[in-house]
Amino acid sequence: MVEHWSPKPGVGGSSPSIRANRKQMKFIQYIKDSFEELNNHMTWVSKQDAQKTTVTVAVFTIVFALAVAGVDYVFQTGLDNFFTLF
Repeated sequence: MVEHWSPKPGVGGSSPSIRANRKQMKFIQYIKDSFEELNNHMTWVSKQDAQKTTVTVAVFTIVFALAVAGVDYVFQTGLDNFFTLF
């Protein structure tokens, strides 16, 4: 009879279900810590400041989109005119 020897000692709590439970507990603790940080350690802007910033971003987005559309129109018209000559 041959004795089977494992280099890894038998450590209590190394079963897959216990390891999965520990990972789940770490994830739950991470979520709890995240909410605690968001509620107690973050500085939030006021509603009025958030609205002003949102309007500013929306206006500049529209202006930029119109500028890109204008440049596209100019180039497209120029290329159309150039290729109709030939």
